[in-house]
Amino acid sequence: MLDQAQRLRELARKENNFNAFTEGSEAVKIITVTSGKGGVGKSNFVVNLGITLQKMGKSVLIFDADVGMGNDDVLMGFLPRYNVYDIIFNNKEIEEVVIEGPYGIKLLAGGTGINKIDEIDQDKRDNFLNKLSNLKGLDYILMDTGAGINRTVLGFISCCEELVIITTPEPTSLTDAYSLIKAVNHFNIKTSAKVIINRVLDSEEGVRTFNKFKSAADRFLNIKLEHLGSISEDKKLIQSVRMQKPLVINYPNSEAAEDINNVALKLIGSNINKNREGIQGLFKKIFSIFS
Repeated sequence: MLDQAQRLRELARKENNFNAFTEGSEAVKIITVTSGKGGVGKSNFVVNLGITLQKMGKSVLIFDADVGMGNDDVLMGFLPRYNVYDIIFNNKEIEEVVIEGPYGIKLLAGGTGINKIDEIDQDKRDNFLNKLSNLKGLDYILMDTGAGINRTVLGFISCCEELVIITTPEPTSLTDAYSLIKAVNHFNIKTSAKVIINRVLDSEEGVRTFNKFKSAADRFLNIKLEHLGSISEDKKLIQSVRMQKPLVINYPNSEAAEDINNVALKLIGSNINKNREGIQGLFKKIFSIFS
């Protein structure tokens, strides 16, 4: 972890120089969505947010970066045959691996490919990056990471422009989310983050929970937190998961779907920095972090 932390610090120092040499390439907003613990609804949020943005006319790719435990495909009702590993090691084309879902949203499964980065020689990396060039015209890449504090999650956080952390009002969820933000702050990975309070009984609970959470961060940490929104506890979400149909398609007028719509509108209106190298730039950073 200490060695990885040093790499993260080095990447943070070099990030401005990295972006300065990528003028003129594709612009895409890269958002990492993570949580301090599992079971808080992170992947459901990512899938439904991505589809909502796609419905709004944006071109979205979900990168399921939960190594070995990804389930975004299940939530969308798919069972992909291949993942990033197959592109790198089994010579599959990007078109064979990327799944197209509702409204044209794209899904790229990470699988165990990230764990094998040390085995990827320069020729394989160059070939992989070249294949990624076929993914053009993206507006957003949503990276759905694993939960908790580990070098993989921290590495993915360092690769994005925008960090979104999902928590619930439950004390254990808030404690773990705070620990994650504390690690992000300690290693100087990000200076700001957006917070989603999931499964709230009403909007007032969401605001109260965020304010209490932000108060603790303001007192002890040097990181700016913003309340991106709250999402209502909704039985229709449970029904949608069991049916393997995303909530915003199955119950588009439900309370939780409306909340996700409001989050999407906020993201579209926010001033997020753009990665001028698009998805290729993202994976160059991933290679740099995990090698």
